[in-house]
Amino acid sequence: MITKETRIIDLLQEYPQTAEVFERFGMGCIGCMGVTMETLENGAKMHHILVAELLKELNTVIEGKQ
Repeated sequence: MITKETRIIDLLQEYPQTAEVFERFGMGCIGCMGVTMETLENGAKMHHILVAELLKELNTVIEGKQ
């Protein structure tokens, strides 16, 4: 399970299928230089996204329920 402290780059490297979630939320994180250091919480804040909603979607994809 991932948390708000998880770095976006770590998540994308371990679970490439999460890229679709970032795209759905309008986060261009995949091509951004900041992706190497940003946590999910910081990225969500920068894009005015509720981190709880983002985490729910990401965990659903990781657990293979989607």
